[in-house]
Amino acid sequence: MRLSKTSPNYVGLVKFLVQPFLESPESLSVDCEMSYSLNRAWIRIAFDPTDKGKVFGRWGRNIQAIRTVIATAAELAGQTVYLDIYGSNSQSRESLSFDGEQEERIPPPRSRDRSSSIPRPIAKPRLR
Repeated sequence: MRLSKTSPNYVGLVKFLVQPFLESPESLSVDCEMSYSLNRAWIRIAFDPTDKGKVFGRWGRNIQAIRTVIATAAELAGQTVYLDIYGSNSQSRESLSFDGEQEERIPPPRSRDRSSSIPRPIAKPRLR
């Protein structure tokens, strides 16, 4: 279902979702690059490395929730989105590129693979 032809405000959405976790919200840097021909958005964020634990949360729950919200907004607009996280704000935006080194990159969430090598219990019918 496609609701509109416009893209979501990814920069505003990411700032809204990430800033509450930061001790110094002004350290957050968000860069968004759009490819309208591929219907993709690349979002790069950087913040003070001391806030990394709060942004990621226990077992990565916070960052996964942020990714889910961003992915849902993109899906409603008929797009896909990639979120790259840089651990330090010391790099300038001009130095951030897809080919450049980055401290942290987490792939987008995937559905769980049911064909893993873990044996599954066999359900046997009950005889009465």
